[in-house]
Amino acid sequence: MTADSLATLSDQLILAAILLYLAAMIGYALELAFGTRPAQVRELVRSDGGTVTETQPGEPVVWARQAGRLAVGASWIGWAANVTATLTRGLAVERWPWGNMYEFVVAMILAAVTVYLFMQLRYPVRFLGAFVTVIAALGLGFAVRVLYTQAGPVVPALDSYWVAIHVSAAIAASGLFTVGGVAAALYLIRREGESRLPARADLERIAHRVIVIGFPIWTFAVISGALWADKAWGRYWNWDPKEVWAFITWVAYAAYLHARATAGWKGKAAMIVSLIAFGCLLFNLVGVNIFFGGLHSYADVP
Repeated sequence: MTADSLATLSDQLILAAILLYLAAMIGYALELAFGTRPAQVRELVRSDGGTVTETQPGEPVVWARQAGRLAVGASWIGWAANVTATLTRGLAVERWPWGNMYEFVVAMILAAVTVYLFMQLRYPVRFLGAFVTVIAALGLGFAVRVLYTQAGPVVPALDSYWVAIHVSAAIAASGLFTVGGVAAALYLIRREGESRLPARADLERIAHRVIVIGFPIWTFAVISGALWADKAWGRYWNWDPKEVWAFITWVAYAAYLHARATAGWKGKAAMIVSLIAFGCLLFNLVGVNIFFGGLHSYADVP
């Protein structure tokens, strides 16, 4: 296949991935909303004439559970389309396929969905599916509508093996932090008492696990970025907005981990700090390129 046909195929696969993620989101949402009938509360009369309250757990709803299983299948097919779109884009341009904001966001969404799907193989986290897939669909839609860049060569600054090292680490960490951000937001949304969502402790545990894994990867991304800057521009640190916000993001996640480990911050306070850190991450990945220039302007929004 020619480069143009590969690039066209990549674009078509992204559109297919958006539709599949949306279909998966609907299936997950149906299961989350209707997967189990409400618990039944009954009052029983004891032998001494008193009463006791008995709560019977809700029974599963077959069609809603089936919708959830179909959603898992749609997620995997959408993930495969996302993977293939990234690969064909790389083959079309003959380089690592994350040389601009469009390609980076596509890869970041792929990383987030990958984290969720592989967590689902080991842990009971299917409830996250409705939220991860809607973020995936919206993220890819934003990339197509706002950030899209025609397949082609990159500026000389990006024609380096450091793309495979620095940017790949940033993408992997961003995917992990995205899942952590979803879990933290659900923690704040969930109210006490009966809920379709799992217990707050479980949500906090999920958020903490992915942040613990993602933080050293983000640390490596910041360090490798400094090494690349020295090679490209002759200085490890240039006070470029992208560098500054990458470091702010690192500090924010470090503050979360430090507070949780030493000060015993758990629960709502810890989740708020983690969401602030996630906000810093999103601003660094997208906002900096919209509102600031600098040495990273080659990755600006079209």
